[in-house]
Amino acid sequence: MAGKELAPLPAAAAGPEADVLLRMQADLRRALEKPVAERRWVMVIDLRRCMGCHSCTIACIAENKLPPGVVYRPVIDEEIGTYPHVSRVFTPRPCMQCDSPPCVPVCPVAATFKRPDGVVAIDYDRCIGCRYCIAACPYNARTFDFGEYYTEDTPALQPYEKAPTYEYGQKRVRSGGASPVGNARKCHFCLHRLEEGMLPACVTSCVGRATYFGDANDPESLVHELIGRPNVQVLKPEAGTMPRVYYLV
Repeated sequence: MAGKELAPLPAAAAGPEADVLLRMQADLRRALEKPVAERRWVMVIDLRRCMGCHSCTIACIAENKLPPGVVYRPVIDEEIGTYPHVSRVFTPRPCMQCDSPPCVPVCPVAATFKRPDGVVAIDYDRCIGCRYCIAACPYNARTFDFGEYYTEDTPALQPYEKAPTYEYGQKRVRSGGASPVGNARKCHFCLHRLEEGMLPACVTSCVGRATYFGDANDPESLVHELIGRPNVQVLKPEAGTMPRVYYLV
């Protein structure tokens, strides 16, 4: 996909002083000029800025037309302390896109695999719905599409339930038992948007500007700068999965 023709960005997108969304957009465009194998997509989430509004969760559901029970971007809400000294912590938890993903070797049909850019993908046409990958994920980042609809108990399914999704660059309409119904599903960093020069939906919809995305192989990128800070952490480092989602605490 290197060298794909995209509309030019405004001049304000350049430089470290630019708005973070514009800067990440420019970072993304630079990454797309490189071969896929030279990109290293990572996500950084600043827990100090997350206010638990769930706008990322909703944007993800709308972008990927997710049915009931399928959530790519939950926000974990924890209450810490004892009254009157109580606080809440919100932790958005997408797929970690691990460099050593436990979900890949357990798939009996090689439907789950790691792309050259590091994103762990699912081939819906190969997936047999065994759900071994769901059990293997230490982050509970995978869910199963049981073929349900939000409006199935009403007089008629609403049109948005049948709107096509473009995950992995393929147009699909959920219908009957056709994929992705009957498949494991997960966050894929909105690959279909990336390849059109757009940031993931959870990034652009973040009200608190708490989510960052880009190519960690680019020393000029915002994410390269952020993951070098001393307050960066990953979830469950003891699992040895080497996540590509980082948290600022």
